[in-house]
Amino acid sequence: MKQETEGLAVEERYCCGDWAAPKTEASAEICATAPGECRMKITIAMLRKKGACAEGMRWVRENLPDGAEYQDFLDRLAEADKPDWASWLLESFGSLPGAVKIVREQPTARHIFAAGALHLEVLISVAGRVQAGEGIEAGEAIQAGEGIKARWGIKAGWGIQAGEGIQAGEAIQAGEGIEAGEAIQAGGGIQARKGIQAGKGIQAGEGIQAGEGIKTRWGVKAGWGIEAGEGIQAGRGIQAGGGIQAGGGIEACEGIQAGRGIQAGGGIQAGWGIQAGFSIICKRNLSSGLRIFAGLCNWRLLSDTEQQINCQKLICGTIACGELNETGTGK
Repeated sequence: MKQETEGLAVEERYCCGDWAAPKTEASAEICATAPGECRMKITIAMLRKKGACAEGMRWVRENLPDGAEYQDFLDRLAEADKPDWASWLLESFGSLPGAVKIVREQPTARHIFAAGALHLEVLISVAGRVQAGEGIEAGEAIQAGEGIKARWGIKAGWGIQAGEGIQAGEAIQAGEGIEAGEAIQAGGGIQARKGIQAGKGIQAGEGIQAGEGIKTRWGVKAGWGIEAGEGIQAGRGIQAGGGIQAGGGIEACEGIQAGRGIQAGGGIQAGWGIQAGFSIICKRNLSSGLRIFAGLCNWRLLSDTEQQINCQKLICGTIACGELNETGTGK
C-alpha cells in the first residue's frame, strides 16, 4: 500500500488538549509523529467547525459529550448503526496516517470503519458498509451488504462482494471474483482471478483484467486495456485506452472503442459503432449498428495487417476504415 508522511496538525493537537492553539500559519502545518503515535481526538468543537448536522451534534452530546479518539468515534457510530455519519466523519477529517485497524474475528456491528488502514485477518461478512481512510487488505474474502470504499487500494486473498458499490482510490485486486450490486470504481487497475460483475458501471484509471468474464448493466471504461478470459458484456458502451481482448465474445448495447486492437475468441456485437486504433479480429460474426473503424492509430504508421477487420461474417455495419476479411459463413 501507498505510504504517506505521518503527522497531525497542531490545530488537531490543540483540540486533543496536547498542545496550545496554533499561533501562526506555519505552526498549523502537519508535524511528524512517532510511529506508535496514531491518534486524534474528535471533539464537539471540531464537529461544529466542520458543519456537522444538528441531529448528529445532539447524538454526540448525548453519547460522546467529551468527544473520543478518531477510531473509537468511528466504532461507536458503527455500533449505533450510523453509517452515513461515519462516512461523513472520514470525508471531513480524512485519514489518520499510520493508524491500522486489525479485525481478527467477525464483528458484531453492521459496519466496519477505519480511520487509517484496515486489515482483515479472517473472512468478513457484514450487513452494512466497510470503509477505510487508507487501504483495505484481507487475507480471505470481503463481503458487505452495502458498499466497500477505501481511499487507497482494496486487496483480498479471496473474493470481494458488495450489495452496493465498490470504490477505491487506487487498485482493486481479488484472488477470486469481484461482484457489486452497483458500480465498481478504481483510481488504479481492477484485477480478479475469476469474473467481474457490476449492477452499474465498471471504471478503472488503469487496466481491467478478469480470469473469467466481465459483465455489467452499464458501461465498462478503462484508462489502459481490458482483458477477460471469457466474454465481455455491457449494457452500455465499452471503452479502453489500450486494447480490448476477450476469450469469448464482446457485446455492447452502445459503442465499442479501443486505443489499440480489439480481439475476441467469439463474436463482436455493438449497438452503435466500433472503433479501434489497430485491427479488429473475432473468430465468429461481427455486427455493428453503425460504422466500423480499424487502424485509427495516430501515433505511428501501421502495417496492412494492423488495419484489418477479420471475422467469419459481417452481419451488420458499414466498414468506414480498414480492410474486411471474411473467413466463412459463421453463425
